[in-house]
Amino acid sequence: MSHDPAANPLPDAQRDCPRCGKPVLAVDLVIECPHCGYEIRNPRPVTVGETSVFELVPGMPVAHSQTVAPTPPESTPPDPLVGADLGVYHLDSLLGRGGMGKVYLARHRDLHRLCALKILMPELVRDDRQYVDRFLNEGRAAAAMIHPNVITVHAVGQLDDLYFLEMEFVAGRSLRQIIRDEHVLSPVKATAVAARIADGLAEAHRLGIVHRDLKPDNVLLTLQGIPKIADFGLARSVNSNGEGRTGEPLCGTPQFMAPELFDGAVASPTTDVYSLGVTYFLMLSGRLPFHGETLAVLVGEVLREPLPNIRKIIPEVSLEMAECLSLLLDKNPANRPQDGIKAAQLLQAILGQTRDLDSLLDEAFRDDPAVEWTNEGRRHLVRVKFASGRRQTVIVEASSHAAAERLLVISSMCCDAEPAFFEQALRLNFEIPHGSIAIHDEGGRPRFMVHDTYPRATVDAEEIRRSVLEVAARADAIEHLLTGFDLN
Repeated sequence: MSHDPAANPLPDAQRDCPRCGKPVLAVDLVIECPHCGYEIRNPRPVTVGETSVFELVPGMPVAHSQTVAPTPPESTPPDPLVGADLGVYHLDSLLGRGGMGKVYLARHRDLHRLCALKILMPELVRDDRQYVDRFLNEGRAAAAMIHPNVITVHAVGQLDDLYFLEMEFVAGRSLRQIIRDEHVLSPVKATAVAARIADGLAEAHRLGIVHRDLKPDNVLLTLQGIPKIADFGLARSVNSNGEGRTGEPLCGTPQFMAPELFDGAVASPTTDVYSLGVTYFLMLSGRLPFHGETLAVLVGEVLREPLPNIRKIIPEVSLEMAECLSLLLDKNPANRPQDGIKAAQLLQAILGQTRDLDSLLDEAFRDDPAVEWTNEGRRHLVRVKFASGRRQTVIVEASSHAAAERLLVISSMCCDAEPAFFEQALRLNFEIPHGSIAIHDEGGRPRFMVHDTYPRATVDAEEIRRSVLEVAARADAIEHLLTGFDLN
């Protein structure tokens, strides 16, 4: 027997697609069936505490307590705007649709350029003026941002009874499509994409704008692989008067929303950072960190369940990447990077770790017969032979700081730190232009050590080569001056 979802909504806001009969989670005023693409009108929003407006993540599993015979697919009538002229625009084809409107590939006839034209659904204008305000807000918010990782908005306006947004056309795929096609991205590629998305968020946050619905659907990648954030339709200024109030309807996609939003907190840059973390997790693993079968179960998991260990799912993910992910997805917003700027710095630091020390040292010394090096776990021993026949060993290792502040420490032991040498060592320390002489305990003995540091995320092979040779030369000279021997 056929079931009419509009007349009798299923529990937990479940309903069935009128076209294919498969279950979907009806959590927005307008949704699209993830199975066949049919546009479904929902008679009411889902509430979680305060009234909340959500959008569906296509493919989210839902509990289904009734067996419904699928109905035959309906023929979709042709879009009347495809092939039509709208002001200076000629609409070539339909690129996609969402909860607020449809996006067309259009040609600006005066400027002879392709663009993406987003048109608000006329029925939404009639039903709710807030949709118009949200739509215009998208144009104003996005037009303020000129950044390589944000879709550029060229114009916003109205023609007849249609509200439109002219945007940069990106010839590529959405991040959602890429994840669907590739399942997972390599850890390095996922981190690089996340870092570029964070750069785009950073620009929005510098302008006081919170996106509020960052997810793979809203990230487009160019043919060169450059990610661009789209769809600022839910964005709001954190400095605007009367907006961002506690108790306002929540807007976003549940699987990408920060825990505090479900408790009534106001959207902020840190909630965007959480959404970025979910997107990063999805790129790395091909799955969401929390994926309850119903909205209530999902909210419970987001609020209470620990973050799954990404390295158990994908062992190739480095410790630094896992640490970064846990910071982005910390349930306490105070523990996350506080905005896109800090998140971008963290991800860039992690990205700097991806080029391992082996390859950097190989590039630095492959053509130098006087230098040999070996790998001893987390540190590398570099042995330098001087023309005089003397030798010096230099240690190259990463510090134990958090990933964003991690340093590359380049050091070499000189000799025992005898009190008689202290004054002379201090004078030499004053004369060294880079690095310093310090005292380090080794095997219970205090020893003089020359060391230098560089940010691990940005150090290159040439900096390592110069620093190793300089530290080796100075440590050997100090050792020779103070003891007269070649000890290292």
